[in-house]
Amino acid sequence: MTNANPALSPRAAWTLILIASAIMMITMGARLTSGLFLSPLNTATGLGVASISFVMAVAQLMWGAAQPVFGAVADKYGPGRVIALGGVMLAAGTAATPFVDSQWALLLTMGFLSAAGAGAGSFSILIGATAQRLPAERRAFASGFINAGGSFGQFVFAPLMGAIIAGAGWIWAMLTMAAATLLTIPLAWPLRGRKVAAASVTTPAAPAASQPALPSVSLSQQLREAMRDRSYICLHLGFFTCGFHIAFLVTHLPGEVAMCGLPASVSATALALIGLFNIAGSLGAGMLASRYRMKSLLFWIYASRAVLVGIYLLAPKTEWTFYLFAAALGATWLATVPPTAGLVGKLFGVRYLATLFGMTLLSHQIGGFFGAWLGGLAVVHTGDYSWMWYADMVLALAAALVNLPIREAAVVRAPKLAGA
Repeated sequence: MTNANPALSPRAAWTLILIASAIMMITMGARLTSGLFLSPLNTATGLGVASISFVMAVAQLMWGAAQPVFGAVADKYGPGRVIALGGVMLAAGTAATPFVDSQWALLLTMGFLSAAGAGAGSFSILIGATAQRLPAERRAFASGFINAGGSFGQFVFAPLMGAIIAGAGWIWAMLTMAAATLLTIPLAWPLRGRKVAAASVTTPAAPAASQPALPSVSLSQQLREAMRDRSYICLHLGFFTCGFHIAFLVTHLPGEVAMCGLPASVSATALALIGLFNIAGSLGAGMLASRYRMKSLLFWIYASRAVLVGIYLLAPKTEWTFYLFAAALGATWLATVPPTAGLVGKLFGVRYLATLFGMTLLSHQIGGFFGAWLGGLAVVHTGDYSWMWYADMVLALAAALVNLPIREAAVVRAPKLAGA
């Protein structure tokens, strides 16, 4: 049942946003520290960097594929049950990973169960849940704040997992992470049920007084409409590159640090700095998306990544190079999420936002699959990551350009004629 959603009080709105941010902190903290376990897993299982990179690539893909599926369930039944189920899956997969010793078993625990569980408590479900409960003017800020929660999770969990790995070992680190993910279950309780803001139940924007009301559409009709829209396709193409970039770095930055002869603590600190600086980047993107054209924000975010990678390649590979590179990248890391989600909502409304934004995240994670997997192949066949860095620069520039043709206006759906 769809419940009418009267205007939330400021306190209730902040409570909703903080709960969604806390869930995102936990699920993204679990996801974005996976690269720290690549070397310990390789040592323990002997599967090889390429095989484990493939598992992590599948996890990237599964995280994205799960979101439109769970998003559709959340759009119909409410996000609370979806998030709670995801917490159980994420905890079970993470806890079981240290006890497997074959690639197929690792695919099941880390590649499918953990990744799908994290997807059930991630961007599309949480941003969709808050967008359906908040007025339009607060949605961009809310998405940026929730996104910042994910970055804070990376900032907290990366050094924590690094310290536990160094002290008690990687198995205890994974078990600690599994226990932490169970906290998403009680946090999901306030998000039970499905509430849609009255102004957003059937239309992307209120029609002009002289226009007839737009007809409501089913999910399948909305998906067909979206996949024919050029602006929506451009968002998918740009987000593909974002996923390639992030998955490559999350998975292989520890390996890059090791190849430069630096200790593992440098990679843990660098990942934490990415998360810390993306808090500011996410909040800033959320606020700027309310004032400036969102496609322009996306252009500058992607273009800046290409420049930053180029500067990194030319710089000496010292600890401070990695720290400065991580801090600069952090400002853009997941700052693409608020304007991308905002554009999807602007084009099609919030009724099916969890599903439609989930579809863009699937494209993001298809890119993530290739970023994680090809990084492993590159280091096995060439001995370093040089070609991956070059590919990352080219794709970032392409992503910047592909966002320029996007139309920032609601899709106009003609009303059905009587008797049609």
